[in-house]
Amino acid sequence: MFKHILVPTDGSPQSQDAVRRVVSFAKDAGARITAFHAIAEYSTSLLGEGALKNSLAPEQFTTVDQYTKSSEVRAHEVLGFVEDLCRAAGVSCTELTLVSDVVYQAIIDAAAQSGCDLIFMASHGRRGIGALLLGSETNKVLTHTKIPVLVYR
Repeated sequence: MFKHILVPTDGSPQSQDAVRRVVSFAKDAGARITAFHAIAEYSTSLLGEGALKNSLAPEQFTTVDQYTKSSEVRAHEVLGFVEDLCRAAGVSCTELTLVSDVVYQAIIDAAAQSGCDLIFMASHGRRGIGALLLGSETNKVLTHTKIPVLVYR
């Protein structure tokens, strides 16, 4: 039924649980996976000449180049987890990142851009107390996409 699955992940334990499940699901369905991670745009509020607050490590300050490099390293780590599980299970996997502070729209765009016929995502990630029951990003994807969404709890 589903042949190409988008798997958005933020690296949280909830996302990793969903990744473990979707790899098994994809293997059983004979589907391929596109692992997706949204990279937050760097903050434009200057905290010193040429320095920006690093959202990956808020206690640190960094230049735009340092932020970009650290974001790319983090994305590679997060997506590498998916790729490793796919490789072990014999499931085809590609990686995709987009830079956006509007995560739900980035997920929808990534699914459309990749030609996915299913979005498989965790019910919530690490977006705070406002997303306890059903993650705010998950809820927004559910209400804004025309692509089927499977929510893993």
